[in-house]
Amino acid sequence: MPRARQLLISRESLKTSATRTVIQHVLSRLREIGIADIFGVPGDFAFPVNDAICLEPGMRWVGCCNELNATYAADGYARIKGVGAVCTTYGVGELSALAGIAGAYAEHLPLFHLVGMPNISVQAGRALMHHTLGNGEFDLFYRMTQPVVCSQAILTPQSVVFETERLIAEALYHRRPVYMAFPADMANQPVLGAQQAPSSPPRSDPASLAGAVDAILAALAPARTACVLPGILLARTGRRAAMQAVIDASNLPFATMFMDKSVLEEQQLAYVGMYDGALMNNDVRAFVENCDRVLTVGTLMSDFNTGAFTAQLEAKRVINISHHHTRVDGKSYANVELGDLLTALALRLPKRDWSRPAATAAEAPAGNGPDLITAAALYPRWANFLKPNDILIAETGTASMGLGFAKMPLGASFHNQTLWGSIGWATPASFGAAIAAPGRRVVLVTGEGAHQLTAQELCQFGRLGLRPVVFVLNNSGYLIERLLCKDPAIAYNDVAPWHYTELPRALGCDGWFTARVTTCGELDQALATAGEAGTGVYIEVVTDPYAASSLAMKLHDSMKTLYKS
Repeated sequence: MPRARQLLISRESLKTSATRTVIQHVLSRLREIGIADIFGVPGDFAFPVNDAICLEPGMRWVGCCNELNATYAADGYARIKGVGAVCTTYGVGELSALAGIAGAYAEHLPLFHLVGMPNISVQAGRALMHHTLGNGEFDLFYRMTQPVVCSQAILTPQSVVFETERLIAEALYHRRPVYMAFPADMANQPVLGAQQAPSSPPRSDPASLAGAVDAILAALAPARTACVLPGILLARTGRRAAMQAVIDASNLPFATMFMDKSVLEEQQLAYVGMYDGALMNNDVRAFVENCDRVLTVGTLMSDFNTGAFTAQLEAKRVINISHHHTRVDGKSYANVELGDLLTALALRLPKRDWSRPAATAAEAPAGNGPDLITAAALYPRWANFLKPNDILIAETGTASMGLGFAKMPLGASFHNQTLWGSIGWATPASFGAAIAAPGRRVVLVTGEGAHQLTAQELCQFGRLGLRPVVFVLNNSGYLIERLLCKDPAIAYNDVAPWHYTELPRALGCDGWFTARVTTCGELDQALATAGEAGTGVYIEVVTDPYAASSLAMKLHDSMKTLYKS
């Protein structure tokens, strides 16, 4: 944040501190860092917080069907806006949200979890209150949350100013969730702590930064071939433009791994395709793994990102640029901030005529007319359906795997919960994304098994007049589980046969275009209508139970081997 902006915020805080309450102070600061909507479910211990959110200028309460969905919605919101917030009540509410908070931690999303607690006097008296375990212990849930947040605090009139700035700084530095608890009798008390200016983002150690830049330049100078693997932390930290400046200045080619898809525009000559270890794209794999130097920038070497650990990147060839440090040729450079390093590299890297593999042609859709919908028919059609600036939310499992290798249009973004991998995430996350970017088209692709976990959140689209395009892939169960388990036909992979296209109307999404398609001809017609629809769209796509994409099938073979080892 520019220094002048910090001073302006500080002066404004001083003007209003006399009348500002604990919760008002927190909400005003969240609004200043970009949060205009807070997702949640109300509860009596959280009423002071709930009321304040509804009354805070420039802030909107966005109610959800349950706390887990609210957290997934905040997750989707943060993927678009950089930060998000969720509000729950004590105990039952916060524990319902905890899996979503853990997912945000794993995926480096700074969420602010606002929790309403019982009164301080109630806690001190160890009263047997509802939403507790009946043992008089009121810090249990606070302690349960500790492993999945980077920082936490119970906010009081005396501590709120300092703790708010500390928690904001921690969330933005680590790009992970924080926990903010409000005893019900403290939330509306006036602020007593002294005002302070917002903390500045950390700066790199100058000597360490200079050493890292020099080391990278020296490592690249003799290299005949090199490429970049830009990672998800570029998106999380808002460093996409800085990374693109490095690509433009150096002419370095880049590939992306699955979690990192669309962190940079794919419609450019520098993009060589998706790198997924030995599973897919052999030309891209050979190029990346044979480069003299590979720069990994904010990447996470998880199982799905590396093609079930089939990626073969020799450590001595890799230049690892992380969020707060860099490693080159076995030497670590601590206290080097990602943005500072990229800015320096863009200024100093020479432009070279780096070699790169030829671009792979897009896969043409198979089938037509009365042909049944296969994976080869479906995924290329979905890829062709996408438009510039779309937000594509793809559910964990075979649905996202089939779209991972589609080349995204200009300005479009691909989102998947690759590391945490919680089924049901995508439906409420798409709602959060739509709240964050009401002027962009949100396309949700989910499997019917995952959709059944959180389908009720569709009602929020209708309630708020949002118009997503929703595709539900109905393959009669959990296909990814069928591919990974010992007996694909075992009972636990089956799900109830819902009448999916009746859901939008039942959930208040009046006037939406709905369709159930089983053939290529029906799918083509539905896609054509959806592309021009001025309403929400909900299309159930029915396939064979084993109609899996190439990546899903190859992952099936690799993961079975991995689990046996």
